[in-house]
Amino acid sequence: MSDTPQLPAVSREWHLVSRPVGWPKPEDFALVEAEVRQPGEGQVLVRNEYVSVDPYMRGRMSAAKSYAAPYELGKVMQGGAVGEVVASNAEGIEVGDHLLHFFGWREYAVLDAQHAVKVDPEAAPLSTYLGVLGMTGLTAYAGLLRTASFKEGDSVFVSGAAGAVGSQVGQIAKLKGASRVIGSAGSDEKVKLLVEEYGFDAAFNYKDAPVREQLGKAAPDGIDVYFDNVGGEHLEAAIGSLNRDGRIAVCGMISVYNDTEPTPGPRNLARLIQTRGRIEGFLVSDHYDLQPQFVQEVGPWVRSGELKYRETVVEGIENNLEAFFGVLRGDNIGKMIVKL
Repeated sequence: MSDTPQLPAVSREWHLVSRPVGWPKPEDFALVEAEVRQPGEGQVLVRNEYVSVDPYMRGRMSAAKSYAAPYELGKVMQGGAVGEVVASNAEGIEVGDHLLHFFGWREYAVLDAQHAVKVDPEAAPLSTYLGVLGMTGLTAYAGLLRTASFKEGDSVFVSGAAGAVGSQVGQIAKLKGASRVIGSAGSDEKVKLLVEEYGFDAAFNYKDAPVREQLGKAAPDGIDVYFDNVGGEHLEAAIGSLNRDGRIAVCGMISVYNDTEPTPGPRNLARLIQTRGRIEGFLVSDHYDLQPQFVQEVGPWVRSGELKYRETVVEGIENNLEAFFGVLRGDNIGKMIVKL
């Protein structure tokens, strides 16, 4: 355990003050000051250096029952963060250690040490533990290899392919022997990135023409795996292109997160009978047992440059909210991170 140094008096943190209807608005949130307290027994105080904003957070802003508890009104929100220990009252953790934890959306966090994981800033940049080597990376790995049962020779389609998860799905598929990898994205810049930097065989801007038409041209022989980050029109198009025994892993459906009316389901589900296709949703939290295997396999790819990644970094806790809105709009290339 370490001696407690002089601490700042206050920490800025984001609270949810009203539940958004449709698209979130700035007035649904408040940036407030909170007293910085000393860590209790078994606790640490972390100065957050990077915090994560992610699409799933939109769901936690609703009171509807879901896989994660809703954010409480008038309370600080949560999210992935990595930072430096500035005070410790926990065995085995010293001032100066760096921890990955789930108490983001704030400058300083007091937390039970058992809810944090030590990370090494010498092995990889701290921000990567929120993205390519963190939850988003494991999401890509588990969803592709376990949920979608990827095998060498598969043709893979990824929606939201320039995002933090999608870009890794496509690259991992290529590194593990996919016959063809196709991605969709929302701008010509992102389409170019997918092909020229991430090594996708084909990519298209879903805003240019119906997804069904563009996917049909990009994958004339059909697809074996669809990794869904978007839902809606993309999911229907993927079902239409699915080969015999095709698999669809549903990771997210960002196209419908802010809808206020029920979204129509795919109109061609009957095609799953013909193709013997399978659709399965998944949560990364069900697959943490893969974490050691994931780091062992993907870590060297990142270090060697075989697996490339991008980050969109926004500076300052005061811009946390705008960064989150940017994720919902699709402004980011790769992982959206806020540097405090």
